[in-house]
Amino acid sequence: MDENKIVAEVRSDFGKGAARKLRAAGSIPVVLYGHGTEPVHLSLPAHETGLLIRKANTVLDVQIEGKGQLALVKDVQKDPVRQIIEHIDLIIVKKGEKVQVEVPVHVTGESFAGTIADLDATTISLEVEATHIPESVTVDVEGAEEGTKIHASDVKLPKGATLLSDPETLVVNVTVPQKVDLGEETAEAEAEETAEAEAEEAAAE
Repeated sequence: MDENKIVAEVRSDFGKGAARKLRAAGSIPVVLYGHGTEPVHLSLPAHETGLLIRKANTVLDVQIEGKGQLALVKDVQKDPVRQIIEHIDLIIVKKGEKVQVEVPVHVTGESFAGTIADLDATTISLEVEATHIPESVTVDVEGAEEGTKIHASDVKLPKGATLLSDPETLVVNVTVPQKVDLGEETAEAEAEETAEAEAEEAAAE
């Protein structure tokens, strides 16, 4: 966990004004809670934190006044326009403890010629050890033909992971794209343009 080690500072000032000052100073307001403890209000360095939490379900080794605490990034609030991180919720976790997480689905391979592999479920829900959360699960569609349906129960899970999603959840569906007759569409568009032009000429007369 050394690569995810980050030093936090305990916050004593709260409210929107204090949070704005923190962000202006290059820090992010954070709340750490879980395991029946009182919420702890912290701040983390914005740039360093932003780099660490680019991956989903990051577990941080938060250093608080010299003591380390493992914490799962549970919620990240961003400014919708500037995409600046405004607030983070962290949940206390312990080594060996199981947590429930949404893990991204990654598709590899090329389905049969003329088909496309539609990703119906971008994530699946798993129960895994807090310190062994996979970055993603992989679905291989190499050579899959039209009509192939891959459900959550078909996805190969990492060692020690348990599927929480409905096993019947459709993850990948291999189909043949519907062909569009461009000739008909072009003829219709031209007919509409001609009709509009004639109407404009009639109005001008």
